[in-house]
Amino acid sequence: MTTGSILTRVREPNRWYLLALVGVAQLMVTLDVTIVNIALPTAQKALHFSTDMRQWAITAYALSFGSLLLLGGKLGDLFGRKWTFIGGLIGFSVASAIGGLSGSFGELIAARALQGVFAALLAPAALGLLAVTFQDSPDRPKALGIFGAITASGASAGLLLGGIITQELGWRWCLYVNLVIAIPTATIALGMLRNVRPPARPRIDLPGVLLASAGLFALVYGFSNAVTHSWSATVTIVALAASAVLLAAFVLVESRVPNPLVPLHIVWDRARGGSYAVLILLASGIFAQYLFLSFYMQGNLGFTPIETGLGFLPFTVTVALTTITAQNRILPRIAGKWLVMAGAALAVVGQLLLTRLSPHGNYAGEVLPGLIITGVGVGSLFSAAISGGTLGVKPSDAGIAGALVNTSFQIGGSVGPTVLSTVFTTAVTSYAAGHTRTAGLAQAAALHGYTTAFWWAAGIFALGLLVATFIFPRQATRPASRPATTDAPSPREVAVQLERAA
Repeated sequence: MTTGSILTRVREPNRWYLLALVGVAQLMVTLDVTIVNIALPTAQKALHFSTDMRQWAITAYALSFGSLLLLGGKLGDLFGRKWTFIGGLIGFSVASAIGGLSGSFGELIAARALQGVFAALLAPAALGLLAVTFQDSPDRPKALGIFGAITASGASAGLLLGGIITQELGWRWCLYVNLVIAIPTATIALGMLRNVRPPARPRIDLPGVLLASAGLFALVYGFSNAVTHSWSATVTIVALAASAVLLAAFVLVESRVPNPLVPLHIVWDRARGGSYAVLILLASGIFAQYLFLSFYMQGNLGFTPIETGLGFLPFTVTVALTTITAQNRILPRIAGKWLVMAGAALAVVGQLLLTRLSPHGNYAGEVLPGLIITGVGVGSLFSAAISGGTLGVKPSDAGIAGALVNTSFQIGGSVGPTVLSTVFTTAVTSYAAGHTRTAGLAQAAALHGYTTAFWWAAGIFALGLLVATFIFPRQATRPASRPATTDAPSPREVAVQLERAA
């Protein structure tokens, strides 16, 4: 019996425990993107900060998370994913406790930024552990389907959980709940995981780290500043221009250094590169949907925060079921290209249905059909993209490939709502200026802003269709069940692939 088969036989019973472990961690990180949104109005009253400053509780998390993900993924590849995973969990719980105890707006913002730092360590370690554990397993599609369903639906679940916690326990518990999740998970991981490091640890690509982190920070900051100020503001222009220069320099550096932070062959692969592009577009469209439908359901339909969260539940369930079904039933039979094309087309249809919202509409007739159709499209897109983003990578690159998946999703989730918020504001202002002032003008102008934003969201998903058409290969570049190397793996490489549990 070969070494690989022995390791597989010994390892098999623990694979699903590991999936449950990393799934819980990923759910916590994803929930935190939206769970705080619902709590912010209450936190604003308690800590006495202005409405203009409120968005920084979201932006602080996005800035540190998005800009440090690549570094977090590389640290896991170099030092072992057990300790980066556990360190991320512990750090995230400490930062959450600090946020829950905040006595001022400054303390809350600092805690949110610290949460983002440790999330950047945790998220790529979780996906890296999953990728190498199931690399050679026929259960890889099923595992990625479950993980993808958790990631894709976690944000909408956060809206529901945030509403319940805020209403029943208070806004601080939207942060304290992370301790209930993170500490037991870290304790279990300590006994379950065995740390596996590469035998020869290369130096960290410090120029690449600095350029990538600064470039991503400037990108997210520039788009965030556009919301609070304008696209023509000096800070916005300087930040976005600096981002373009820094990221271009990053690509140049990565092509020349011996041990790059991001080996460019990971991105240049058409299946993986297309997956990262699709994830950016997917997150851009879907986070905008959360934002504007939340406004519509509360402002026009009169929903409470809990009812708003429940309103997204059909979307959450549809995404989860579609993601799992697509991974297990569809992707093993067809190339990801066709699934992305179908998913993008369905998402376009779903967003177009949402452009038909009326001032005093009803949930079942106007909101629900668009949510369900978009959910099927998003589940299809996400299943193909998360699978393609880690397809065929060597075990030593699994962490950085996972970081690129998370980075793409995070950047899209930051950029999309920012761009569409500007579109919304412009549409509202233009509508109000062109109509006679009446009692219902403000509501009519807001509705015009929502529908305009959904038209743009449909365009974003249409770009995903173009990416699938022209970038994705017609067939998978290599079978999912085989590692991306032409050499037979050594026993050491097999052990690294499996990240064996204790």
